[in-house]
Amino acid sequence: MVEIPDKVYFKIGEVARLADLKPYVLRYWESEFGVLRPKKSRSGQRLYRRSDVELILHIKTLLKKRKFTIAGARAEMSKGRKSLPEDVDDDTATLRQPPAASPSESAPVTVQLPPDPALETRVRAQDELLSHLRSELEQLRATVRSQGRIS
Repeated sequence: MVEIPDKVYFKIGEVARLADLKPYVLRYWESEFGVLRPKKSRSGQRLYRRSDVELILHIKTLLKKRKFTIAGARAEMSKGRKSLPEDVDDDTATLRQPPAASPSESAPVTVQLPPDPALETRVRAQDELLSHLRSELEQLRATVRSQGRIS
């Protein structure tokens, strides 16, 4: 059972132990999942917030338990789905044991993540940047085509 201590910031080693991952995996996930952006101290140490730790646990669940590829997990997260698999309780960010129930009684459990304004702001900013970059790319393509370099 993983319980997230009541702290403001966590260092990468602490997060790695909580999530049972190697620190290099967390650094790699930062490059693959744009929403995962820990702050950095003046010395360059990564400082994860509780919401970052919860996000890491969610990513781990998608990749390890639900067997998503990184691209699939990224797509799942970008759909804005806020439900977690039944073995993750996001209120306390603890992994729960599945309830002992007969097969006829089992039903999927959906847990709603609380809204994270900082995360939503980052996603909107990234969407705007992506839109701007696409626009610039189209302008460059048009310029190159007009010069006869691309058909």
